[in-house]
Amino acid sequence: MSDLILYRDPLHQNILLPDATGQGLAVQANHHVIVHRGQALLLDPGGHKVFNQIFSDVSSLNGAPEVTHIFLSHQDPDIVAATNGWLMITDANAYVSELWTRFVPHFGVDALLEERLIAIPDGGCWLDLAGSELLVLPAHFLHSCGNFQLYDPTAKILYTGDLGASIGTAAREVTDFDAHLPYITAFHRRYMASGAILKRWVAMVRALDIDIIAPQHGALLRGKTLVDTFLDWCENLECGLDLMQNTYQIPPKA
Repeated sequence: MSDLILYRDPLHQNILLPDATGQGLAVQANHHVIVHRGQALLLDPGGHKVFNQIFSDVSSLNGAPEVTHIFLSHQDPDIVAATNGWLMITDANAYVSELWTRFVPHFGVDALLEERLIAIPDGGCWLDLAGSELLVLPAHFLHSCGNFQLYDPTAKILYTGDLGASIGTAAREVTDFDAHLPYITAFHRRYMASGAILKRWVAMVRALDIDIIAPQHGALLRGKTLVDTFLDWCENLECGLDLMQNTYQIPPKA
């Protein structure tokens, strides 16, 4: 499966790399690259299993951009486990929630590289990619307690991490939202913390001009109609604590 160019102009590209996960138990994961003026930001680069393939794919991109930024939306191993490798073979800084800077090194980040693990403050921030300003948005508890998303105003793409993830579909893009629901509903009901938090997130992102929502797993949503439909769905979803009122009980003995 080849690269998918989500946006391109003379200075700026947004690229979805080929699926590197392969067969097996590991959950499928998407790997995105934003390139501007020869510099690259790599989003959620993944674990050791995919490191060599992702490195090869990034190195093969047109113009061989220099990876200067690594964005880690949260602390899961399918996002951060290969961080040490990327810090060793590039001069990039890796950005992650300030909650996780003491935990990511447990995946093997060398002490000499730890100064390039940069804490994102709870309220988010802006990143400068060779003059292109990228917005880091708080999305805490969706699903991690220290969770961020990345919005690219040039491409009008919101990279949402696990929010919007679909499990079990081979599609790279959603064409029919109703037909897509079986792939997203169970995941969101369990992994997202509560409907109240989703409502706050929807209210925040409706202020953005979004053409594409690109999650870290499964198919992306392209076009205003699908984006708005997904936001409406999130705004009204019962999930997490909403559904677990009877869960916190001591289980009976067999």
